[in-house]
Amino acid sequence: MKYIVTGSLGHISRPLAEKLIAEKHEVTVITSKTAKVAEIEALGARAAVGSVEDIAFLTDTFRGADAVYTMVPPFFGAPDWKKHIAGIGENLAAAVRASGVKNVVNLSSIGAHMPDGCGPVSGLYFVEKAFNQLENVHVRHLRPGFFFYNFFGNIGMIRHMGIIGSNYGSGANMALVHPNDIASVAAEELSALSFKGKSIRYIVGDERTTDEIAGALGSAIGKPDLKWVDFTDQDTKAALVQAGLPEEIARNYAEMGSALRSGEMAREYYAQKPLSLQPVKLADFAREFAVAYANS
Repeated sequence: MKYIVTGSLGHISRPLAEKLIAEKHEVTVITSKTAKVAEIEALGARAAVGSVEDIAFLTDTFRGADAVYTMVPPFFGAPDWKKHIAGIGENLAAAVRASGVKNVVNLSSIGAHMPDGCGPVSGLYFVEKAFNQLENVHVRHLRPGFFFYNFFGNIGMIRHMGIIGSNYGSGANMALVHPNDIASVAAEELSALSFKGKSIRYIVGDERTTDEIAGALGSAIGKPDLKWVDFTDQDTKAALVQAGLPEEIARNYAEMGSALRSGEMAREYYAQKPLSLQPVKLADFAREFAVAYANS
């Protein structure tokens, strides 16, 4: 079958493309960078260079595909981040409608039931809404948990301050997932195309408290006494700005942490349990984290 993969060679899109190519499917990877073309072609995929802000380009690329994997690429230069995310979702949905594609696997997130109050994830609420308004198109929204890879952003804090923390709440329970597991689920959904109508699938590999996360990561890097420290929303935003993020992005991330702390972000996920967990656990990621920490 013929698939279109958005997201260039990101943490999910690359392993997804590799899995689909291994199954002998025809894969086109959309990228905004011509420098990625050779690498994409080396995988055995076709590269389509263009912008997710260009509906005509997306429509031409999508046309004739059996299914499309959609995601909103990260962009930290938007003056209104939620609005930007929602706008890209509208572009993708418009291209699906115009191209005649009938099957979409869309990357969303736990918390996408919140139209406001969940930082960038609230932008994904409107992405889901745009796809759900399409007629005669089957859409599976993937709602993964908190990416393990996000903890790489705490390496500097651990190295220079000897702590790990954020505003997620003291002892907060977190639903965690590895990007490789998200790619595996996306490949499974695309290969089978068994979903009908509009539906949601949650993807989580492990559920751990912030204290357990600090303990596992600390032990892996030779700091068994590493402690999780809970920050206020204001301190979280200030630290992110100090780390170099634009104020709009920092504010949204702090807002997402607040939604996680309140429990609202994961409310719908926990309401649907029990769900089967994916293979990669915190202990597995801790080994990856140790390598990244040693090389930082």
